[in-house]
Amino acid sequence: MRDSLARLEARLADDLACLNYPPRNWVMPTPDVTDVVVIGGGMSGLTAAFALLRRGIDNIRILDRAPRGAEGPWVTFARMETLRSPKDLIGPAADIPTLTFRAWFTASHGAAAWESLFRIPRVMWMDYLNWFRQVLALPVENGANVLRIAPAGGRLLLDLADGGVIDARKVVLATGRAGLGRAAIPGFMAGVPRGLWAHSSDNIDFPALAGKRVAVVGAGASAMDNAAEALEHGAAEMRMLIRRPKMPIVNKLMGIGSPGFTRGFPDLPDAWRWRFMHYANHEQTPAPRNSTLRVTGHANAHLHFGCAVTAIHDTGASLRIETVRRSFAADFLILGTGFTVEPEIIPELAALAPDIARWSDRYTPPPELADPELASFPYLAPDFAFVGKHGPSPTLADLHCFNHAASLSMGKISGDIPKISDGAALLADRIAATLFTRDVEFHFQQAVDYTTPELLGDEWTDAERMIPNA
Repeated sequence: MRDSLARLEARLADDLACLNYPPRNWVMPTPDVTDVVVIGGGMSGLTAAFALLRRGIDNIRILDRAPRGAEGPWVTFARMETLRSPKDLIGPAADIPTLTFRAWFTASHGAAAWESLFRIPRVMWMDYLNWFRQVLALPVENGANVLRIAPAGGRLLLDLADGGVIDARKVVLATGRAGLGRAAIPGFMAGVPRGLWAHSSDNIDFPALAGKRVAVVGAGASAMDNAAEALEHGAAEMRMLIRRPKMPIVNKLMGIGSPGFTRGFPDLPDAWRWRFMHYANHEQTPAPRNSTLRVTGHANAHLHFGCAVTAIHDTGASLRIETVRRSFAADFLILGTGFTVEPEIIPELAALAPDIARWSDRYTPPPELADPELASFPYLAPDFAFVGKHGPSPTLADLHCFNHAASLSMGKISGDIPKISDGAALLADRIAATLFTRDVEFHFQQAVDYTTPELLGDEWTDAERMIPNA
């Protein structure tokens, strides 16, 4: 299949050339200043960077603290066997057929393998993203850890862990699911020894759970995947403690997915955006069927509904988990409790977070739709930029939130696979517009100084020019 992949890459190169990629950079040059820094070299960062480059913004840098090949969750804390999304999604390919996962997979494994493929294996998705980065020559700098972002002279200064400093006009936070917060740890975990529990995003030693009684809090996709990993590594008993009285079975937002929803959601009034996302939160997204069967196929797996945890005690030999219905004994606990949105705890945002407006600063829902989690989300401008808590902020207008925390303001276009290209296109279009309008005098002067003639003077004769006035 190596020759087939080489042929695909040749076709892709020709497609990009036909699309005049990469176009000429048009942004006003500013010595020693980077036009856009993208923090995050995972799927969102790669897609955003490609969108910027396609719009002739090539003075960019892409930074990721992880080693090459370990960006994002795919080979770190994600533990599903396959992606939830259908295999024929467009994803980051920006409507270029030869850049799609399908094209890459078929070239690598053959058309018959594509037809028999159910869903995309998780690790294979990372292989595809690595290829995506390679064939587009996206300039990701791995091992680059941003310690601080602060305003300076109308721009943003980024201090790096290696002592470097980047002076940037724009910064895009393409930092994933937990990019603006942390793992959500419930209050009942206070005092529980750290060696007896883990969050689903932690590096868990699953082989060490062989023969152990394991409990998982939650029933979402990450909870289900971690429960399956523990069972497959020989856990003696698996108990999933689920607050809800029954399992959600319908992915509500999937039912209204359309170009209209994708492009129209950011333009909705606040009340409607809140209503959609509150409803999705309330109904919850079920774990995929194959992930659920991966757990329930084990005889020693038990799902306990209506068992909200109230307290956990370390007995010395094990954990005693109290719920509203009964207590359970476990040797190890895994929290499938998601992530918070808390800009104030992100170290690199310490100089900026106090002025970032949240939804709680801009909108008060009716009491029946109150949701503290949604209230903590940043309230974003139409270009994904943060806005000031107390009014316009030129500094925050140059800091763009292209991660999960943008979903309440912008919809599911900045972190989820299906519409990531739409989100990146919107982001890049708005950044391009801002860079142009800010430098309008420079661009007007470019027009004045442009002297390449269309006509050479030999298109007519002197006699034809000397027609007398009528």
